[in-house]
Amino acid sequence: MKRRSFLSASLGAIAAGSCAWPRHAPVHTGIALAFGTTIQIALVHEDEQVARMAISDALAAAQRVDRLMSIYQPASQVYQLNRDGVLHRPDPQLLAVLAQARALSQLTDGAFDITVQPLWRAWREAVARGALPAPAQRRQAKAMVDWRQLVFDERRVVLAPGMAITLNGLAQGYAADMALAAVQAHGIRHALLDTGEFVARGRKRAHQPWALGVRDPRDDQALAATLFINGCGVATSGDYESVFTPDYLHHHIFDPAAGDSPQELASVTVMAPTGMLADGLSTACMVLGRERAALLAASLPGVDLLAIDKQGREWRSPGFPPEAS
Repeated sequence: MKRRSFLSASLGAIAAGSCAWPRHAPVHTGIALAFGTTIQIALVHEDEQVARMAISDALAAAQRVDRLMSIYQPASQVYQLNRDGVLHRPDPQLLAVLAQARALSQLTDGAFDITVQPLWRAWREAVARGALPAPAQRRQAKAMVDWRQLVFDERRVVLAPGMAITLNGLAQGYAADMALAAVQAHGIRHALLDTGEFVARGRKRAHQPWALGVRDPRDDQALAATLFINGCGVATSGDYESVFTPDYLHHHIFDPAAGDSPQELASVTVMAPTGMLADGLSTACMVLGRERAALLAASLPGVDLLAIDKQGREWRSPGFPPEAS
């Protein structure tokens, strides 16, 4: 599973006040590999042993989600489902993510759809041959995309013939949520979890919140926004990751109705109550486009977004932090 973050965590010092954090409560950090990238945790606690145990448990929780939901690892349940078309005794965590996927598909009238994997395969195979998929190939792949044909309960998960799923639009956010739960189980109240998507609670210093930089979709050395966050998840989807064509018109995000990539937006950053919801909504809003995404965000409590179109124009929902002056 490779869906690298479109955000850069600012784990270094960003001054935000003169009152220093107590010396006995330092910032502890940890890193590991998962989702084809490096995941990171930073937390504040006065007891180093407790902090190290929490970091270990949190990293393990995130890695477990990766092992369970990877589309590439043969031992994962998602891989087995895509291979066999049926999965018996699904893990409760997989069921939780599938339930969120179904809810988002219903909420967005299918703009979010985890069964788009046949479209990804068709585009990847065609581009590897130096071409774009022929219209017949697109129609064939699109015919196998329909979230309503994915059936699941506690006993099994079943796909219609030829279908396949990807949880790359939810799993990293869910992993951040699970890592946070592991940290909180140790009584820790101040933490930033980076699994490619972000969840933050508390603060980094007494007068210094956790900070994230949202990259400019056309310049990986520039920031489109800086966020100071607490009590929410943050995720960004963009057209610049896993591009099929250099003009950014065809990439890894698909509009299920069109069988191609959405054409309006370059990136969407979502702030939401959980990492998994932010993750899924960032993908959905890329497909919906600015106006429909704005309506969706306005209808959901605790959800705000920054949308940037392919001409570089920005739009922020009312609750999204304003641009620094």
